[in-house]
Amino acid sequence: MKRSVEDTPIVFIGAGNLATNLAKALYRKGFRIVQVYSRTEESACALAREIEAEFTTDLQEISKEARLYIVSLKDAAFVELLPQISEGKGKALLVHTAGSIPMSIWEGYAERYGVFYPMQTFSKQREVNFEEVPFFVEANSKEDVELLKAIAATLSEKVYEVTSEQRKSLHLAAVFTCNFTNHMFALAAELLDKYHLPFEVMLPLIDETARKVHELAPYDAQTGPAVRYDENVINHHLTMLEDTPELQEIYKLISKSIHEHH
Repeated sequence: MKRSVEDTPIVFIGAGNLATNLAKALYRKGFRIVQVYSRTEESACALAREIEAEFTTDLQEISKEARLYIVSLKDAAFVELLPQISEGKGKALLVHTAGSIPMSIWEGYAERYGVFYPMQTFSKQREVNFEEVPFFVEANSKEDVELLKAIAATLSEKVYEVTSEQRKSLHLAAVFTCNFTNHMFALAAELLDKYHLPFEVMLPLIDETARKVHELAPYDAQTGPAVRYDENVINHHLTMLEDTPELQEIYKLISKSIHEHH
């Protein structure tokens, strides 16, 4: 009888934001996650309990019986632990979930390897709807590309095969789209707090800004004083930021970029 992809025994190496969300999502789809590894017992135990898995904090005790190892560690930790992670895994498929690390990192360490990259922002405290998350996969054999596609397809309809170079570009674009944008929210929250205003007053504006780019190209959706280079407004804002020169510099730089772009 042909085995379904859900019969693939999985070990998660890492129990951070991405691993927590992904492991829970696969568990709910019927995948058998046999073990979770994390450097900290608290993280490993918390995730393992929710997905009915064993856990370990010892790389030497990672199960050798899984068919798929999903490595979701910080980039530096992954590179440091790579020899130990791959040791004794035989014919299993090893994948990492990083946007910025090439697939070739596995060469010389594993026979079957690849990348399983869900492009989304993850936090342990907030569950993500994986149906809306694009997955980008890569492997060193066509058979494993198809296996990773099949696994991703149990969670999302948006599954793509991309090269490591394309994935690096995706990750860079995601930093602008998500990380830098969220930092702007954090700076805005500090400004509002200074004037005794709640950040929640920005939420309708944030929501509409995000909704607009579903229908308009970002270039066409741009508004604000920098587009038309309204010097009166810009200079007034810069005066308001005189006591925070680092914010003043950010304001100048972003305004200049917007104006030159348009």
